[in-house]
Amino acid sequence: MSANLEAKKVVVEEIKDKISKAKTVAFVDYRGLTVAEDTAMRAEFRKNGCDYKVYKNRLVLRALNELGYTGCESIFEGTNAVAFSYNDEVSACKILADTIEKTKKMEIKGGVTDGAVVDAEMIKTLASIPSKEVLLTKLVYLLQSPVRGLAVCLDQVAKAKA
Repeated sequence: MSANLEAKKVVVEEIKDKISKAKTVAFVDYRGLTVAEDTAMRAEFRKNGCDYKVYKNRLVLRALNELGYTGCESIFEGTNAVAFSYNDEVSACKILADTIEKTKKMEIKGGVTDGAVVDAEMIKTLASIPSKEVLLTKLVYLLQSPVRGLAVCLDQVAKAKA
């Protein structure tokens, strides 16, 4: 086998490994980004435990097909980058959505989440979900609210009897 073919097989295995580990994978058209914008975005990905990489379309498509994801051919036309979110389902999607909002240059094409290929709208929906910390804060507040109301009520009853 040629060295080039072996190198491609190694890259396909790397992509398969990343897709298998990721909770969400987003595909994006990165056309038009400046180096400074790309560098800032990549720093944000690293800070949030995500990966962002440009691979050859054919290699990503081959990795997806080998993992059993089909119907992605239309996504891989033109320039594409792949964002992998390992810690949660929304981190990479949020970073991409924020970058698109700031630069007005990129376009989300689709992705893979929860074992299925999803369209761009689903990735945008994931981006709109609040972060885990915000959701936990809201949950704690909701759980605390009835207890607090009961405590205030009992306090008022005790003051009325005194």
